[in-house]
Amino acid sequence: PTQFAYIAPPFSGRITKSFVQLGQHVKSNTPLFEISSPEYTAAQKDFFQARSSKERARKELTRKEDLRANGVGPGGEYEEELNVLQLADKEYENAYAALRIYQVDPMDMTLGHALLVRSPLAGKVIANSIVRGQYTRDDAEPIATIADLSKVWVTAQVKEKDIRFIQVGSDVEISLSAFPDRVIKGEVFHIEESVDESTRSIRVLALCDNKDELLKIGMFTTVHLFDKAVARVHIPEKALLQQEQYSYVYVETSANTYVRRAVIVETLQNEQAVIREGLVAGERIITEGAFYLK
Repeated sequence: PTQFAYIAPPFSGRITKSFVQLGQHVKSNTPLFEISSPEYTAAQKDFFQARSSKERARKELTRKEDLRANGVGPGGEYEEELNVLQLADKEYENAYAALRIYQVDPMDMTLGHALLVRSPLAGKVIANSIVRGQYTRDDAEPIATIADLSKVWVTAQVKEKDIRFIQVGSDVEISLSAFPDRVIKGEVFHIEESVDESTRSIRVLALCDNKDELLKIGMFTTVHLFDKAVARVHIPEKALLQQEQYSYVYVETSANTYVRRAVIVETLQNEQAVIREGLVAGERIITEGAFYLK
């Protein structure tokens, strides 16, 4: 979101110039278009009037201060002019801030000139409907979109049962049907806190490099999520025995002496059991025929 900007007209007016084309790369503060509007002209007038009023109030206060220093004139007039200056200062600050919203330097502005709208960020013009001479309203749809797509988010839908394997910072590989020989690398940026009730999955956002611009907005991808590597004990699947709600193995404690020990199995694959808890590397177990010891 911080690298994506919709450019909408700041007020109703007519576009007098256009400076960009679709697909063009722009820098931050690059001119996009000029728009002429009575609203902008009114804001300019407000600023110049506020600045003039502030200068008049300052001069009048200086005059009253000189009179009071020389014992001429009542002190109440000085206090009154001080209040006038403070109000004028506030009006000037408001008028100045109103123009700065449009990225305008009020001190380098000419009354009646059109407003130059600039890009708020560096990126690429990915949508452009700026037409010179068109009249736009202040509530109109955006007429340009600027985006820096050098890094993008890819959304993966992860099933509830698998979310425990995913952590922020985990590695991600993205494959595209459009470029089957290319792999885009990234890492998990955010895991959402809620489950999509329609798919019973959780959205995982992966931050990926996209300097070659292979990833397009809205594109479908295949996301490969990798759990961080951890040490696990692997044993033959046939070494496992089942007792009601848990699995166990027989561990050798001394010559011809074995004890039953419960284990937690993380997964079964290729006739191997991956043990999460219950065994440590180097322990000897019965791998075949253990059921005879029951």
